[in-house]
Amino acid sequence: MENTTFEELLHRNCFPKDSMEQQAAAEALEKAYGCEIHCPDMDENVRFAHHARGCTIVAAKLCKGVVIYQNVTLGSNMKYDKVKQEWQNIGSPILDENVIVSDGAKVLGPVIIGKNTVIGAGAIVTIDIPANSVVYGVNQYKPKNPGLDLVFGPHMLSGEEIMKIDRQRVMEFERKKQ
Repeated sequence: MENTTFEELLHRNCFPKDSMEQQAAAEALEKAYGCEIHCPDMDENVRFAHHARGCTIVAAKLCKGVVIYQNVTLGSNMKYDKVKQEWQNIGSPILDENVIVSDGAKVLGPVIIGKNTVIGAGAIVTIDIPANSVVYGVNQYKPKNPGLDLVFGPHMLSGEEIMKIDRQRVMEFERKKQ
């Protein structure tokens, strides 16, 4: 699996035909990209920016159009009540259609993230979030502006276009320093 692309490894890991191949793909993803992805119900259209570098993804469901950036954690937030002798808060996140999870965000526990929501960089989420929201900080959210695409969308600039703009910005920055 040494020359296998990220997309091929992801497909073998998340949509296995054979458990041995799935295990080998999981190990290769962890070794090559530092990511772990476990989701029993994931749409084949889910995308991982930057090859999911640094991600730990343990989710109940990832729907169509979900985009996950680097260093994201989706996982459980269970706790054991010693008095009642029972586990609480059992389950992993469900991300509805077109959810974007930005760099370094953490979505933990049996939460549901509503469709078309953007989870901002570094956000921590342990509560359900309604559709069409922007999440920031710790469990903070506001309605998403329907006139804006945030972070990612069909009209995204190419990497080359962004680098050109950055070169122009650096030239302007250097000129102002003189």
